[in-house]
Amino acid sequence: MINVLIVEDDFRVAGIHSRFVDQTAGFHVVGTAHNGKTAREAVLKLRPDLILLDVHLPDANGLELLREWRASRIPVGVIVITAATEANSVRDALEGGAVHYLVKPFEYEDLTAQLQRFRDQAETLNQTTAAGQEDINKIFGYTAGPLTESVQTLPKGLSAETAALVAELLESGRETSASDCADTLGISRVSVRRYLEYFVEAGRAKVRLEYGRAGRPERKYRRR
Repeated sequence: MINVLIVEDDFRVAGIHSRFVDQTAGFHVVGTAHNGKTAREAVLKLRPDLILLDVHLPDANGLELLREWRASRIPVGVIVITAATEANSVRDALEGGAVHYLVKPFEYEDLTAQLQRFRDQAETLNQTTAAGQEDINKIFGYTAGPLTESVQTLPKGLSAETAALVAELLESGRETSASDCADTLGISRVSVRRYLEYFVEAGRAKVRLEYGRAGRPERKYRRR
């Protein structure tokens, strides 16, 4: 179980983020902090594995907290979640070692995609004693190939984070359905199907109909 600390000054937003995290398999919210002082105390007391960190807090800047934790060598992952879109904020988060930067507002699928990526990185590190280049690529979230290239030009309403996860499944070369893909990624079948159909329309995947004994035929997707 990955323990998560929510650092967010807005009580309502903090509640939404907490529900998002608790709905994601393998994650549990251990605490919520609404300012910098309680965030510092919670990190030392609760020792979370991951922090969802807002930038604008009443008594502190979240990115300054991130630098403090890194300087103290506190072993915690951080996903910055904020409305701040300034390039300096993004740069500071990157230099501070944040695993990702999500801009509010966002969908549940956007957050769960990053939570799952964090979990995969943690599992790979825990299981690896000597990392080869393939392991390192996975840890740092590097993917390459024709499907992931198309993630950069998504239509409105689709997120790059979720598209990248769907693309990775298709890159395996195995045939999959929207239901199987949804179960693997932990997001809704309706959402997954939108991404799968996008890759089909973009010419990066192909689809066939599989007819069963009764009911509608099932759409099966494979990398083109």
